[in-house]
Amino acid sequence: MQKRPNAVTFKGKAYSLVGPELKVGDTAPDFACVNAGLEIVGIKQTPAKARLFSVVPSLDTPVCSMQTKKFEESLASLKDKVGTYTISLDLPFAQKRFCAAEGVANMQTLSDVHNQSFGQNYGVLIEGLPLPLLSRAIFVVNGQGKITYVEYVPDVPQHPNYDAAVTALKAAAG
Repeated sequence: MQKRPNAVTFKGKAYSLVGPELKVGDTAPDFACVNAGLEIVGIKQTPAKARLFSVVPSLDTPVCSMQTKKFEESLASLKDKVGTYTISLDLPFAQKRFCAAEGVANMQTLSDVHNQSFGQNYGVLIEGLPLPLLSRAIFVVNGQGKITYVEYVPDVPQHPNYDAAVTALKAAAG
């Protein structure tokens, strides 16, 4: 598996990311995440329409929580035109609890805890931490399965560019 040394910083230290650095125009890789119903979901189980994959280390941290809620609010008007997902290594039970407590209804959660395939295939799995975490990133995939927007946030506690991601998703939705 490809590794990208010093690709991200976390708590002032540089870490490698496992997996490729995806670019606009790449075909969105498959993955095997677990949804709230404990079913395995891959790229083919997401609707063939514009999709936003918002990747966070853990929903139980302030920036990750804010990122999920910000996309929930920003994308609520698009409802059925797009698919929106928050992906983390949190267990599906913790994701479900978070969504219920925070009123998150449109952003679906996917847990990469099954085999960390999203992290590895999208190049966001942080190597070298005491427990596995995903780095913060945003991917927009169009209805044909091509990546139209990518943001790898270089410092894990930083926010992504929300406006650019929303604009990219709206453009992909048509």
